Amino acid sequence: MAETLTDPQVAELMAELAALEDPRAREVNEKHGDDHGVNLAKLRAIAKRLKIQHDLARQLWSTGDTAARLLALLVCRPKAFEPGELDTMLREARSPKVQDWLVNYVVKKGPHAEELRQAWFTDPDPIVASAGWALTSERVVKKPEGLDLDGLLDIIEAEMQGAPDRLQWAMNTCLAQIGIEHAGHRARALEIGERLQVLKDYPTPAGCTSPFAPSWINEMVRRKQDQ
Repeated sequence: MAETLTDPQVAELMAELAALEDPRAREVNEKHGDDHGVNLAKLRAIAKRLKIQHDLARQLWSTGDTAARLLALLVCRPKAFEPGELDTMLREARSPKVQDWLVNYVVKKGPHAEELRQAWFTDPDPIVASAGWALTSERVVKKPEGLDLDGLLDIIEAEMQGAPDRLQWAMNTCLAQIGIEHAGHRARALEIGERLQVLKDYPTPAGCTSPFAPSWINEMVRRKQDQ
């Protein structure tokens, strides 16, 4: 028989997360819009100890605490969520890290990714729309059959430059992936990137690839050719 989860279990985990709070980590995270100060390596270690516990994940999520929600996304069972629940979770999750983990660790691994991609792609909320674009980029790379790549480039060309930051980033990622993965669309992707100049001056650490789409495309194509 499965163990019945109790509130004290959640309280103990909340206390453990609170003890891991690091003011310096919080300062860095808050610059990216994330209101927590827990080292993610330590948070992953807790998740590894807990293993998959979907009921516990739901309770952790319900706390509304960012670190607890990140932990919830690591111990949940992605296939156990219904589309409406995932939609609600995305709209509740205003932390960029929680949004990213929800899309990458849960939605992409569950059975509702395409349904949600289509629903979110044109959502008026730019945060929700950015999740739809992230799922679209995944399809561009892994399952492009049926996607209108020219149509995606039309939207990017018309809307990316004036889009809010997170939506702009997601659209730019899609632009780069189209250029990297689909040689027949590469010239147009490069031209759009060069003309719009989105993220051209984004600070990029030494040894990392710039998110500026033309630089990103050319670098990844070069690496593929060198393999």
